[in-house]
Amino acid sequence: MKFIVSSTYLLKQLQILGGVINNNNTLPILDNFLFELNNDELTVSASDLETTMSSRLTVESDSEGKIAVPARLLLETLKTFPEQPLTFVVEDNNTIELSSNHGKYALAYASGEEFPKAVALEEPSSTRIEGDVLATAISKTIFASGNDDLRPVMSGVFFQFTPDHLTFVATDAHKLVKYSRNDISASQTAEFIMPKKPLNLLKGILSGSDSEVLIEYNDSNARFTFEDTTLVCRLIDGKYPNYEAVIPKENPNKLVIDRGQFLSSVKRVSIFSNKTTHQVRLKIAGAELNISAEDVDYSNKAEERLTCSYQGDDMQIGFNSRFLTEMLSNLNANEVQLEMSLPNRAGILTPVDGLDEGEKVTMLVMPVMLNS
Repeated sequence: MKFIVSSTYLLKQLQILGGVINNNNTLPILDNFLFELNNDELTVSASDLETTMSSRLTVESDSEGKIAVPARLLLETLKTFPEQPLTFVVEDNNTIELSSNHGKYALAYASGEEFPKAVALEEPSSTRIEGDVLATAISKTIFASGNDDLRPVMSGVFFQFTPDHLTFVATDAHKLVKYSRNDISASQTAEFIMPKKPLNLLKGILSGSDSEVLIEYNDSNARFTFEDTTLVCRLIDGKYPNYEAVIPKENPNKLVIDRGQFLSSVKRVSIFSNKTTHQVRLKIAGAELNISAEDVDYSNKAEERLTCSYQGDDMQIGFNSRFLTEMLSNLNANEVQLEMSLPNRAGILTPVDGLDEGEKVTMLVMPVMLNS
């Protein structure tokens, strides 16, 4: 088995796949890349048992073979090479020899047969979506998903596909983000929960990409195919909570404010908030929003006034400043609207502008009790 490939081209593909590999694997074979050579097509795969990702590369070769190569060793070696052709030759003594312009390097390899095979999806449903749209949907929602092992369904992003729109939802019971697209649809209704790790990988690869992604899914697995890459992952098992029931429908108090001003104000004031509750108080009267925080233990306090446009009754409501900051940072609107009903009911944050055609974002944040 022998092939020739460009060093930077190989490195670029392997760095993407390297994101799949865990630092401490239970099975030693998972510390390797699987190389499958079929004449001039080399398929490289990486897996952590839950997620398997593979890329097809074009190389110069007329041989076939299948071996598992140590991932970290190969990546560290490739990073040091300037652009040049590299020759890989599998030797008899269980090593693969890599030749560059200046030297030779031998790596021990394992048998490719030991490498776990990717799951084959039987009778999957499918939908197609632009890469950049999927990356945006992931980055707009993933930050709101939880990290609680006791509630695994909340640690992922809920994909909900219908013939008239696609919806992506994430929540950790304190905050919730719902992102929907009315300009894209699926052939049939489906819902599944995607784990965080494969989503972060997809987000990294697809942001700014104009390639089309084919999403195929059944009850237990999903497969994403785009350009020369395929990612197969196991879905999170369980039923997603009924998020629509949590979103308050009647919100008579509406506040519209400049996002940048609001964000920097909350960031500044929150420095003075209590280090465990991170509580900031919003006090709205007329066209003035008063943002304050106090850490009684250390006698630190801060207060800022902003002008806003407001319809509704004067009110005071407390929020965790970290959730507000995360949500405001994640929007790219110039102005945002915060809708509220009562100090103990969730506030709804939506962008006023800056959305594409058919795009809709709703963010919900639970209040914290104010110590009056």
